[in-house]
Amino acid sequence: MRRLVIISIFFLLLHSCADNDYDKLYPGEVEFPANPPHGVKEAMAARVIPHSRQLAWQQLEMTAFIHFTINTFTDMEWGHGDESPELFNPVSLDAEQWVRVLSEAGMKMVIITAKHHDGFCLWPTKTTEHSVASSAWKDGKGDVIRELRDACDKYNMKFGVYLSPWDRNADCYGDSPEYNKFYLEQLTELLTWYGKVDEVWFDGANGEGPGGRRQDYDWQAYYDLIRKLQPDAVTAIMGEDVRWVGTETGYGRETEWSVTALAPGGTPESRAINEALGLSPTSMDLGSSALLQKAGKVYWYPAEVDVSIRPGWFWHAAEDSLIKDTDELLDIYFSSVGRNAVLLLNVPPDNRGLITDHDIKSLMGLKARLDDLYDTDLLNGARPYGRGTSRAIDGDSTTSWRPNRKRVASFIPAIAATFNVALLQEDISMGQRVEKFVIEARMDQQWDTVATGSTIGYKRLLRFPDVEADEIRLTITSSRARPNISTFALYYTE
Repeated sequence: MRRLVIISIFFLLLHSCADNDYDKLYPGEVEFPANPPHGVKEAMAARVIPHSRQLAWQQLEMTAFIHFTINTFTDMEWGHGDESPELFNPVSLDAEQWVRVLSEAGMKMVIITAKHHDGFCLWPTKTTEHSVASSAWKDGKGDVIRELRDACDKYNMKFGVYLSPWDRNADCYGDSPEYNKFYLEQLTELLTWYGKVDEVWFDGANGEGPGGRRQDYDWQAYYDLIRKLQPDAVTAIMGEDVRWVGTETGYGRETEWSVTALAPGGTPESRAINEALGLSPTSMDLGSSALLQKAGKVYWYPAEVDVSIRPGWFWHAAEDSLIKDTDELLDIYFSSVGRNAVLLLNVPPDNRGLITDHDIKSLMGLKARLDDLYDTDLLNGARPYGRGTSRAIDGDSTTSWRPNRKRVASFIPAIAATFNVALLQEDISMGQRVEKFVIEARMDQQWDTVATGSTIGYKRLLRFPDVEADEIRLTITSSRARPNISTFALYYTE
């Protein structure tokens, strides 16, 4: 039963690395000095900030993947590259339906598999005949990428492209200079024919095996071309702006640093750094203080959690009954967006070219649950006061607090006291800094721990059993520099 009480929220910074003279912010990365004094690496890492394109990407929170190609018609996940283009014939393809459904579900961007590993291109490329131009669909005059781009414009949705480096159809694959030229031509078409591109997704998959064709990708040339043609686009997974979280389950790490010792991208230089540190995207520790002591440099390299709403990435009729339900999707949301990552949820159209009713039901169920969750911030936008330095940010249900060391700031709003979800955010335009925090509740003069956590970053969500309290206390117990808490909110959800 809810009841109206007075809630006090106390922030106490118990420990932080010295601010010293390290006031400078470092966009994208910072190189450490040789043999610095204790605490200097942490203080410098705390001031690495995202590029503007990375910040805009993080604020999307939920994005959508569209896996759609010749595999949709062959019931495969990885095509062999020798499939006839005539098989591609989605007679009811409706890109507006895709974007409308995904937008209504809360997604802010759509990324499509313009070319998967089989090499079939969803646009009428000039580089190969293995494309929609050779298909039965629209007598070879169709362009899936154009239709999706136009739908994104209509629904104000951001737009991204997936272009597989591995190509099982291209004859030049394995002739590294020739294939890199071929790939750059395909990339140029996608980056110049369709207006603004917000994300370019490079899959690292390659199943050639020991007897396969070995291709050396010219990653730096790919990155340079994107920066030239689409400077605001983030490059993901094998790119330099966004990293793979390391699993396709939908679950991020409990401790998720956006500032990592993992070097971005696929260049030989990055590979050498990561091999020396024994790091990969699947490593559990990518940014701890212990790891910083071994690193010569750190980077703003945030996590993207990619997962499919179905067991497979492409549509298969046999999986229509195996779609993740609303509870599963909500759990994934808390474990991705709620753990300082962006959720990239795959929703594959069927062989008609439509998102099925099965998928739509789960998506709309997730949206309803999220609307319920965020319906009422029980702190109601209360502002901090007290001896700590504080500043308020305009906007509903948002507060910002930047304490001096060992100072206390308090909120005293009147709220309904029963809650079971806490939301914390750092102002990541100033870096990611918090290492540990505790949330406590007091009832009848007794303080009990409600939740504990390590990193916060852009967004941290914590769920716990229903709590009724007279007071709530948030304590930042460890921070690499003075923290910038942009949001502290409490919610109640069924």
